[in-house]
Amino acid sequence: MTYSIALAGKGGTGKTTLAGFLVRYLVTRGKTPVLAVDADANSNLNEVLGLEVDLTLGEAREEMKRGVATGMTKDVFMEMKIQEAVVESDGFDLIVMGRPEGPGCYCAANTLLTQCLDKLVKNYRYVVIDNEAGMEHISRLTTNNIDTMLVVSDPTRRGLQAASRILSLAEELNLKVGDKYVIVNLARDGQVEEIKRAAEEMGLQIAGFVPEDPQVRELDLSGKPTSRVPDDNRALVAAFEIFDSLING
Repeated sequence: MTYSIALAGKGGTGKTTLAGFLVRYLVTRGKTPVLAVDADANSNLNEVLGLEVDLTLGEAREEMKRGVATGMTKDVFMEMKIQEAVVESDGFDLIVMGRPEGPGCYCAANTLLTQCLDKLVKNYRYVVIDNEAGMEHISRLTTNNIDTMLVVSDPTRRGLQAASRILSLAEELNLKVGDKYVIVNLARDGQVEEIKRAAEEMGLQIAGFVPEDPQVRELDLSGKPTSRVPDDNRALVAAFEIFDSLING
């Protein structure tokens, strides 16, 4: 059985760095193979993980819409392109959904993409999906049964309100979501109790707090993979403790 974990959150919360931490956690704990899916229109999970991407599924969909080679069916073409789009690494693979499509009807292309992705996902023990706040990409996956959804917030009331709206949107999209948690990232000393009170008022369940960390910030500013901080990095340690409490099996 494939266990799926989706991360969502508004921009600037450090969501993608936490997605990279989660991939690292699963590999470190031997919960492999892992498929990382970058479903954010502003794709940069590959940068967090330190990988190069040559083909996105959005580009493959564009190619299919323009037509495939004579003698090749569209479903075979899409399966071939998905395999080409998979970036392999140690213990995990990455696939990038790509930007939203341009004008015109993409119904057939999206249907084939969904079917092929479903076959691919079943080859992995864990799937980590890094989403934009809108989460429309998840609705394209036939494996849209999300076992755990982690909504990343910054340590502000507005951030928690955005997290609440994201969880409401998941219901509106009819996503089948199991457990739902909020992770407060970029937390500073003295903010925890105040944030806990605000979250309780909004009916949000906080899984934990990840502190703001200068090492992560420096790696990000220098364009280096933020998921590759040292093992004793306090943000990484805090994230691993949260994941230990949430992920079983």
